[in-house]
Amino acid sequence: MEYTFINLVWLFFIYSFSGWCIEVCYAAICRKQFINRGVVNSPLCPIYGVASTLFAIFLPELTANPFFLFLGGLLLATTLEYATGMIMERIFRRKLWDYSQIKYNLSGYVCVRYSLLWGLLALLTMGFVNPILCGILEMIPRPVTLVIQWAMSVLLLLDCITTAMTILGMNVTAKRLSQLSQGMQHTSKLLENRLTATVRKRMQRSFPSIADEAITAASFPLKTETRTFAQGCSFYKLASLFFIGAFLGDITETIFCLATMGILMSRSSVVYGPFSIVWGLGCALLTLFLYRYRHKSDRYIFLAGTLLGGVYEYVCSVFTELVFGTMFWDYSGFAFNLGGRINLLYCFFWGIAAVVWLKLIYPMLSNLIEKLPIRTGTILCNCMIVFMIFNMAISSLALARYTERHTMPDGSTPENALTAFLDARFPDERMERIYPNAVLVE
Repeated sequence: MEYTFINLVWLFFIYSFSGWCIEVCYAAICRKQFINRGVVNSPLCPIYGVASTLFAIFLPELTANPFFLFLGGLLLATTLEYATGMIMERIFRRKLWDYSQIKYNLSGYVCVRYSLLWGLLALLTMGFVNPILCGILEMIPRPVTLVIQWAMSVLLLLDCITTAMTILGMNVTAKRLSQLSQGMQHTSKLLENRLTATVRKRMQRSFPSIADEAITAASFPLKTETRTFAQGCSFYKLASLFFIGAFLGDITETIFCLATMGILMSRSSVVYGPFSIVWGLGCALLTLFLYRYRHKSDRYIFLAGTLLGGVYEYVCSVFTELVFGTMFWDYSGFAFNLGGRINLLYCFFWGIAAVVWLKLIYPMLSNLIEKLPIRTGTILCNCMIVFMIFNMAISSLALARYTERHTMPDGSTPENALTAFLDARFPDERMERIYPNAVLVE
């Protein structure tokens, strides 16, 4: 079945609430008391909602094959749980959950036991629950649906802001549109302090590994001044690796096509410059996820790279098809392919690339990046970030307009100044030269 945006919002809130109920019941059984296990104050566990939404976006075409649906749900949700656990540890300086005592775990963030449960959840929700839920929810009048969803979204947003500010040790400051009386200010301040204190106490009860001082500003160590640019696995290191990986990936694919097919074709993802966004993001994400395992054996990194690369390439394929109505690659002619989006051979290539990247290329590039002067490196990275954001935005508009020209009845006629500009600067001939393998789909 196809899911609308309204369906996805419903599924997010329903499964977030269902996940919260499961977590609360589990905690009640283990600790013999009621505990709000959500990170936010609302009765929601957003990770369950996000996972169910990702299932609905990326896995519908796998529902006919239970094995691949199970495997896709397992890998997609495990990647989400790993990323969430790593981010939460960066924020809290502690693990909110720790599977270190369970067999076959990965840094305590994920383990085989719960990954298998994620796969079963994908089978259950995509095969049985979602069609029933969406059928029932369709009976609700659209105006009522919009009001409920907007109200829940605003409340969740405010809840997230309040929780985030409390975690960072900040008092929630009400926006004052005008100068109020001293009494009103005092009342507001009292309410703010009570609110943050309540959130702190709840977080401490929900996650015993977090001491009260762990969610105050004092608990965060002051950043020591460093004389090395982009030291470790920092933001600027990942940004630099993204640009380098995007360039090297484009060049590598161009040479590969020339060597295997005898054709010199563009493999760029953007309209300006030889940059492959898929490769750039792949290098940055591989580094982010596997940085702490870079000293592991080649076999370990190969397996992790194969799995992560397969999930990543599949997600990218679905994303570009949904957003741009275009398929940039099709592996239907390869053996052991999955919907033409990925195939076993290229998944192995991702595994080999992960080993080569972490063992050989990354150490060399990391040393070169860290040799840049701090000021020069910062300015250079910021300029490249601005350029790439602009480049990706223009490329997205050009692709969307290219699709519109070929799929809409009156698509060839520009409707405004922007479409006229895109038609003039990026006609079909130029777009087909930049994206020679792009195939339009419904």
